[in-house]
Amino acid sequence: MTAQETTKGAGAADGPRRADRALLLVMAVATGLTVGGNYVNQPLLATIAADLGTSQGAAAATVTVAQVSYGLGLLLIVPLGDVLEKRRLLTVLTLLAAAGHAVSALAPSLPWLLVGTAVAGAFSVAAQVLVPFVAELVPPGEVGRAVGTVMSGLLVGALLARSLSGVLADLGGWHLPYAVVAAGLLVLALVLHRRLPVSRPREARSYGAALRSVVALVRSRPRLRSRALLGAAGFATVAVLFSSMTFLLAGPPFRLSDAQIGLAGFAAVGGALAATVAGRLNDAGRGTLVTGVGAGLLVLSWLLLGGSTRSLPLFLVGAFLVDLALQAVHITNQNVIYALAPEARSRLNSAYMTTYFVGGALGSAVGSAAWTHGGWTAVTAAGLVFAVVTVVLWVLDVRLDRASRADRA
Repeated sequence: MTAQETTKGAGAADGPRRADRALLLVMAVATGLTVGGNYVNQPLLATIAADLGTSQGAAAATVTVAQVSYGLGLLLIVPLGDVLEKRRLLTVLTLLAAAGHAVSALAPSLPWLLVGTAVAGAFSVAAQVLVPFVAELVPPGEVGRAVGTVMSGLLVGALLARSLSGVLADLGGWHLPYAVVAAGLLVLALVLHRRLPVSRPREARSYGAALRSVVALVRSRPRLRSRALLGAAGFATVAVLFSSMTFLLAGPPFRLSDAQIGLAGFAAVGGALAATVAGRLNDAGRGTLVTGVGAGLLVLSWLLLGGSTRSLPLFLVGAFLVDLALQAVHITNQNVIYALAPEARSRLNSAYMTTYFVGGALGSAVGSAAWTHGGWTAVTAAGLVFAVVTVVLWVLDVRLDRASRADRA
């Protein structure tokens, strides 16, 4: 498929066939690099705090700002995927995200770093225009597999960003990872413009109408609400971990360097492994079971993490499981909501992902506050509470699904 070919979102007839894996690979790399930039700060928080002469809690605010700005982008920018031509939109969003990372790379103080983080976070929602675009381009029976493949790219990107940023910071200071991401995004913008097919919305719709319809979709789709809240609770659980793990690993008894903390992030490879498998199981009609297993694993993960203050292997196992569990929940959530209204996937994704990242921002803030006021014990308690809430919300969603099936029967 060339960039000159056009898809109108009408289904598989206009999109790539199973054999066109190259385009899916490009989209997977794009989501990974775009979103990965939001995670380069996580293993660097202690170093950033020391270099800029601020507290660890203030440095951790960059994690929260990234989540909040990303959430605002999801709410206000992602609906444009159902309004504007997608290839051009994605190119512009990627360039603006690159600009944000460039500001961060040159930041002489914490306020400038926060500004760059906010800009990059808001426009990196290009990834969340790409994900529903994938569902538009493949046959219905392959949506779970395709979404899982692209989300694997996103997760690998986040994983590598956390890991490699520590290595780069050891080589050239904490500014270097931001500069590398900015340069990579500039190249990515050119690749997207060349490789993506043109995709215009099926019906004319103003931006205001698109935003209003997001609200209407939330009101009229009970499972959109239940799955969005389920995703938010799950992401809050993981955000508690990633907003505080740097301080645990940098302090006694571990005393890991930035590079070592970044490499410890490879424990999160579980999420990338789970994404494709979860997508395939959803295509096979087992999405509800996968979600329940993921929610249960979140609880188990925090039970392990709670006892890891003197055991790095136990911490790594807990981190592996918590990310694997989140993606099992997240991928099945996305497949459920995309089926609710195929003609409105960008707006459905906007509602879902906005709620999802509000949960992430809440988890980041709670994790930072828990570390400041109660150390790892408080962090563990906060993560466990969010994990239990995820299980409760899954039970409620199962009941809602059964009631919906009974009404249709």
